[in-house]
Amino acid sequence: MRTCILFDLDGTLTESGEGIIKSVQYALEKMGKPEADAAKLRVFIGPPLIEQFMEYSGMSRMEAEKAVVYYRERYATIGIFENRPYPGIEEMLKILKEKGNTLVVASSKPEFYVLKILEHFHIRDYFEEVVGATMDEKRTEKADVIAEALTRLNAGEKRENIVMVGDKEHDIIGARKNGIPCIAVSYGYGTMQELLSERPFRIVQSVDELQEVLLSL
Repeated sequence: MRTCILFDLDGTLTESGEGIIKSVQYALEKMGKPEADAAKLRVFIGPPLIEQFMEYSGMSRMEAEKAVVYYRERYATIGIFENRPYPGIEEMLKILKEKGNTLVVASSKPEFYVLKILEHFHIRDYFEEVVGATMDEKRTEKADVIAEALTRLNAGEKRENIVMVGDKEHDIIGARKNGIPCIAVSYGYGTMQELLSERPFRIVQSVDELQEVLLSL
């Protein structure tokens, strides 16, 4: 049966942690809140940046908005390309596409950056739609990104053949709010504890296992 598959980007299709973390460090330094321990900043990979700066550093919303501006100073020119697709991703996309599945990207990263990344790695053409956050931060929550993707696909209420794939709790929660199941990947940036706590449809350990599960739907 043909399936519509919505993919998260960071931690699902691409290993993007280096560029994100270094850009967060740059922003925190500019804000007078330096953090040398990169491991502590893994929490910034996936969630909306404003909320994460507020939660992590106790910033006000105005301060967090300023931090995002600093983040983008570095990310837009350097960090965006400190990134790479996970091994086997392009081969999986090619096979899924050949089998007649509809592939979509649904990311909390600004859509402008998502398109640049997909084009840089020559995988844009595998996707029917590419949906991301808005630069003005009005659409950042994963549930809202997924809802926009479903609108563009004219999915309506017929969602039995649609599935989300992501690596964080936000992907599972966002999918549930939109009435679709989520396959969680443990090779990304979410912890196994957070994935298990949100009870996804499946948890897979590798790109190979993900391909096998998606082809069986």
